[in-house]
Amino acid sequence: MLVYEYKLDGSKRQFAAIEEAIRIAQFIRNKCLRLWMDGKNVSKNDLQTYCAVLAKEYPFASRLNSMARQASADRAYSAIQRFYDNCKQKKPGKKGYPQFQKDNRSVEYKTTGWKLASDGRHIIFTDGCGIGRLKLVGNKNQSIETFPIKDIKRVRIVRRADGYYVQFCVKTERKVEHIPSGRQLGIDVGLKAYLTDSLGNTVPNPRHYRKAENKLKRLQRRLSRKQKKSANRKKARKALAKQHLKVQRQREDFARKVANTYISSSDLIAYEDLQIRNMVRNRKLAKSIHDAGWGTFIRWLQYYGHMHDIPVIAVPPHFTSQNCSACGTRVQKSLSVRTHICTGCGVVLDRDQNAALNILDKALNGTVGHTGTSGQDPQNASGDLTSAAPSKRRSGKSSR
Repeated sequence: MLVYEYKLDGSKRQFAAIEEAIRIAQFIRNKCLRLWMDGKNVSKNDLQTYCAVLAKEYPFASRLNSMARQASADRAYSAIQRFYDNCKQKKPGKKGYPQFQKDNRSVEYKTTGWKLASDGRHIIFTDGCGIGRLKLVGNKNQSIETFPIKDIKRVRIVRRADGYYVQFCVKTERKVEHIPSGRQLGIDVGLKAYLTDSLGNTVPNPRHYRKAENKLKRLQRRLSRKQKKSANRKKARKALAKQHLKVQRQREDFARKVANTYISSSDLIAYEDLQIRNMVRNRKLAKSIHDAGWGTFIRWLQYYGHMHDIPVIAVPPHFTSQNCSACGTRVQKSLSVRTHICTGCGVVLDRDQNAALNILDKALNGTVGHTGTSGQDPQNASGDLTSAAPSKRRSGKSSR
């Protein structure tokens, strides 16, 4: 699935209509969830059928396109199914019991309720919400009209801090001809350096959040001083949200470029299968770990690996920094010790490069956690993907 995204240009009336469509989508999802919570053993088809009942019972719900209502029901069913899957897999901790949505930010259409204008630069929504014709603002070289309409399986309107966007989910296979380089790399992610590979190359940590932290604090204080429910508070809240969105996009863009560079110049990539959600329980390092965005980088690494058709291998992180990459001797060291000095063979290496060499060795010798990916674009915000259930260990990084 390939996702094309454009910003929408319209009037205040049209944006108010989009908000109404988003609220109806949230209402449908929550009502479907309530049906399941009331003890009904419902299937996906039952929830889609229930949408027609809701449209008759609530006149405002009938204004939303019927397939958009079904897409909202599908979201509820995905949350229910994910909960059951986590229970069956005995996922540690919370199983993700479905919750009612309070601030839904998107509405999804399937193959009806919209159409592209003949110029390929406008989209027209034809259901009863009254959204109408909207201009698509984006890269002029990115032409959604070049795809057959039958290949566009989803059209999703998303509200963000800086406006409204439309996403076209196109069913297509994206493959890149990979030029073999003969390089096999292990990658060790970190906080001092964003990552270090097995050849000793490092990528500096950009620390996007840390650089924007003073501005974010200032905007947050400005928001706190405004009177509640006032127009000035609304403006201050929007300014703060835009700054957070900017940091998020900087982190995403950086991770994407680094992942693409490594995948296109290597024939095999190995990385640690870290349990990041457990690692951020460390109060001293949580903010820095979130700022680094390792999870985003790994998702893009897997995506580009699938595109280039090269193996991207996750290995267990146990003792990758403690063991010597040359002779295997275990040399205990704290996180503050940044140089590996082996007591067995005397080799001296940077701590992170030593870990990267061990990660690569584990991948080549078959000590593998999992390989391969779904190949879906990490920017796809449909929420259909569920991550694999993490193991019961806290993390390999904390013992390093």
